[in-house]
Amino acid sequence: MIKHALIFWITVSLAVLGLVSQFMMFGFRALTSLIIPLLLLGIVFYAYRSAKTGYGQGSGRSKTKVKPSQKTMAKVAGLRKTQPVTTGKRKTYPFQVIEGSKGKNDEQLPKYH
Repeated sequence: MIKHALIFWITVSLAVLGLVSQFMMFGFRALTSLIIPLLLLGIVFYAYRSAKTGYGQGSGRSKTKVKPSQKTMAKVAGLRKTQPVTTGKRKTYPFQVIEGSKGKNDEQLPKYH
């Protein structure tokens, strides 16, 4: 974390030093070379801010709510009722071991898995 902060502040100080030297050499004419980078920075900032608000929310449209069907609600209610309430640390999973149809030879099984 400290390494990243050090790199950031070194970069910022070099950028400020470059801007000051450009301003001292060329005066206000140096600001004209900053127009394109500032425009690009503004566009990126605007795109970041508009993407943060969401696609449908930024334009003023309200999000349509989909009402689930009776069949879907019955399934969800059934799943909620059948889930066991466990207070222990172990969870129950719906998986089970299916024994294979091949005959197993205990001599071929390794001692440790």
